[in-house]
Amino acid sequence: MDLYEYQARDLFGAHGVPVLPGRVVTTSEQARVAAAELGGTVVVKAQVKTGGRGKAGGVQLADTPQEAQRKAAAILGMDIKGHTVHRVLVTPASDIVEEYYLSFILDRTHRTFLAMASVQGGMDIEEVAATAPEALAKVPVDPVAGVDARRAAEIVQAAGFPAEVAQPVADVVRRLWDVFVAEDATLVEVNPLVRDPQGSIIALDGKVTLDDNAGFRHPDHAELADPAGQDPLEARAKARNLNYVKLDGQVGIIGNGAGLVMSTLDVVAYAGQAHGGMKPANFLDIGGGANAQVMADGLDIILGDPDVHAVFVNVFGGITACDQVATGIVQALSILGDAAAKPLVVRLDGNNVAEGRRILARAAHPLVTMVDTMDAAADKAAELAALTFAKGA
Repeated sequence: MDLYEYQARDLFGAHGVPVLPGRVVTTSEQARVAAAELGGTVVVKAQVKTGGRGKAGGVQLADTPQEAQRKAAAILGMDIKGHTVHRVLVTPASDIVEEYYLSFILDRTHRTFLAMASVQGGMDIEEVAATAPEALAKVPVDPVAGVDARRAAEIVQAAGFPAEVAQPVADVVRRLWDVFVAEDATLVEVNPLVRDPQGSIIALDGKVTLDDNAGFRHPDHAELADPAGQDPLEARAKARNLNYVKLDGQVGIIGNGAGLVMSTLDVVAYAGQAHGGMKPANFLDIGGGANAQVMADGLDIILGDPDVHAVFVNVFGGITACDQVATGIVQALSILGDAAAKPLVVRLDGNNVAEGRRILARAAHPLVTMVDTMDAAADKAAELAALTFAKGA
């Protein structure tokens, strides 16, 4: 679960990371009151879960409460990369001498944690990594040893922080690690971490991604969820206990097992290059219990996506045999009825595959095309998606 900036700021503050005070508001009048309470020049910041707010006009300075009201009115309702602004954070403006970058992430490739730090903060870290990779220090963190004072000092040294801020920045590194571990996060990021004219180190902006799998340890995290900001399809899938992620393609994907689904995404993306650039529209792992209801729920979610023009069901029968999967597909299509109006390409392999194919062949559903191999099935799904897309264009 990705948090809004103000939620990240609250978590940082709870763990001793230095942050500025602020007020989160949903109306321009509330922004005026907040600015009056804070006093002086304030920053009105759009709260959306995407980058590029400043470039889109979603971060504005205001010298008076009345100006804060006007700026908030302009920002509220703004669309920033497909995200509508429903609230703004009003916080004191800060004079900045230098901007830095700090983060901890889960390094899945090396199965460990990674600290990243740079004295070139305030810009997209991807830009720093691309244009000045030597300016971004990447320091592995042993999950057992964690980050103590010594390790924090090593991270600061690796990034080349000035001597006069080395100790306070190291303190922030340790506290940021506390956030990362205590909150079961997969990402904590401060950009920028700034030094003001008085020499104070302050986290001006932050990102936090929490591990949903650790939610049982953090019942309070449920309060951080924002149904209004969640993709409606992802919300529906979550309510049905489906592992679903919306993507930006046209071929709906259903598979059993995360590894198989990930491979299917790659194969469909490759096959789609020959069919007008068709791409995967989602990640959907139905797991091992592919009964009729699970299959119906999965198809209902995918077919409810207007961007989907064909569906690829890719199942390798193991604990759940292919005949059970095929029965589930047939029953799911019966359950969905007229709601199932887009072509389905089905590839079955593994346990009881012959019987599974026989069940689908006997059903002879007009929307279902059976293909024996994964590559050929991906190609067929991309082809059908392109044809359906062309008809609707």
